[in-house]
Amino acid sequence: MVSDTDMKHLQRCVELAKTALDKGDEPFGSVLVSADGEVLFEDHNHVAGGDHTQHPEFAIARWAANNMTSEERSKATVYTSGEHCPMCAAAHGWVGLGRIVYASSSEQLVQWLNELEVAPSRVRNLSIQDVIRDTRVDGPVPELADQVHRLHRQFYARDVD
Repeated sequence: MVSDTDMKHLQRCVELAKTALDKGDEPFGSVLVSADGEVLFEDHNHVAGGDHTQHPEFAIARWAANNMTSEERSKATVYTSGEHCPMCAAAHGWVGLGRIVYASSSEQLVQWLNELEVAPSRVRNLSIQDVIRDTRVDGPVPELADQVHRLHRQFYARDVD
């Protein structure tokens, strides 16, 4: 179940995704929140330069590993505009982060990209639960997924021009 607090953090993720889009990057944004509700770290995609490992969820995992205890990580929540890719899900699992809440799913992204006739990624789109165990996952959130969908349409419309 997604709370009002979750919605606030997810809306920030959508804002970060828009920031990425405005900078010419793929529209993804993520926020790390402590157990007591403090925003600890936020980021957006930085893959436009060619390094496709520069996802915000991966940056969160690395930041958390370097700045939080294992107990703090296990109680934290990662919010993201799009469901973690397999690389980011694995990083999340390896560093022992807690709950994940996402606005749009990998399944939705695949459908949107198919509709836009975008070639599939070299990396398979798997659900988070297909990559890691024992992590509470909530999403997608329809009203925010629609906003994320619009951002992807805008990104790929530029790509076609």
